[in-house]
Amino acid sequence: MDSPAFDLAFEPAYGQAVPVVSGVERITVNNPGPFTFFGTNSYIVGSSSVAVIDPGPEDEAHYQALMAALGGRAVTHIFVSHTHRDHSPLAKRLQAATGAVTVGQGPHRPARPLREGEINPFSESSDLSFVPDIMIGDGQTLSGDGWALTSVLTPGHTANHAAFALAGRDILFSGDHVMAWSTSIVAPPDGSMADYMASLERLIEREDRLLLPGHGGPVTEPSTFLRALKAHRLKREQAVLARVQAGDERIAEMVKVIYRDTDPKLHGAAALSVLAHIEDLLGRGEIAADGPPSLAALYRPAPRS
Repeated sequence: MDSPAFDLAFEPAYGQAVPVVSGVERITVNNPGPFTFFGTNSYIVGSSSVAVIDPGPEDEAHYQALMAALGGRAVTHIFVSHTHRDHSPLAKRLQAATGAVTVGQGPHRPARPLREGEINPFSESSDLSFVPDIMIGDGQTLSGDGWALTSVLTPGHTANHAAFALAGRDILFSGDHVMAWSTSIVAPPDGSMADYMASLERLIEREDRLLLPGHGGPVTEPSTFLRALKAHRLKREQAVLARVQAGDERIAEMVKVIYRDTDPKLHGAAALSVLAHIEDLLGRGEIAADGPPSLAALYRPAPRS
C-alpha cells in the first residue's frame, strides 16, 4: 500500500533549544517510543516575551531544559494541542513557575460516549486533570510580544485536538494531527476517523508552507504531503472494506491481512485504527454489524437496496 514520503531523519538534541525558524525554538523530550518517535516536541515562540506550545510530560530533565532555554524571558501563554500525557502534564508546573495562562480547546473528552461494557484503551494515556484557563475557539487569535497564534481546531486524533497557526508566517504547529515521520493514531472512543478526515481536508485547504509537529521534524512540503496522507487513509479505508466484502467478519482477521508487514507488537494499535475506519464506514452505510461497533463485533457487507 502506497504511503506518503515519511521523513525519519531527525536529531532530537535532548536538553537543547534548537532554532527551527526565526522566533521559534524546539526542545524535544527524551521520551522515545513507538508512538512518540524520538520524543515530544515543545516549542518556544517569540523573543523577549514568549509562548510555549506543548510543554510535554512531567519530566524533570525536560522541565529544567525548558527553564534554561527560556533564560528568564517572560512566558505569557502555554498552548496545549491536546491532552495526551506526553503533551500536557508539564503545563501545571510551568504555569506555577511563570504565571502564564494555559490555552487549549478544552479538557480531555472522548469523541463519542463509551458503549456498554467498552473500555477506553487509551485512558491511562489521557491527562484528565488539564483544564485550560482559556478554552480557545476555532479561529480565535491570542497574541504576545511579536507573535500571534490562531487556533485551527483539528479533532480526530483526540476530540479536543487543536493546531496553532503562526500569524503572517504560513506556519502551523500541527500537534499529533499531521507528522512527517508517521501517520497519526486514530483510536475510538478518543479518536474519530470521520473527524480526522474532515480536519485533514481543512489543512489541505489552508496551504501552509511549513508544519511543525508534536513529534519528529517539520513537514516541509505540506500540500504534497497532506494530499498523500489523505490518499493513504482512503486506501486504508478501501482495504478494510475489501476485507469485509471478502468475508472477514472480525477486525483481528482484517488486521492480519492489511497489516501483514507491520510488527505484530503494533497490531493492537492497528486494530483500533481499523475500528475507527469501520465506525466511519458504518456511519456512511457502507458495511453492517451485528450490534454496536467494537473490536469483537461481527461485520458484513451492507445489504444492497
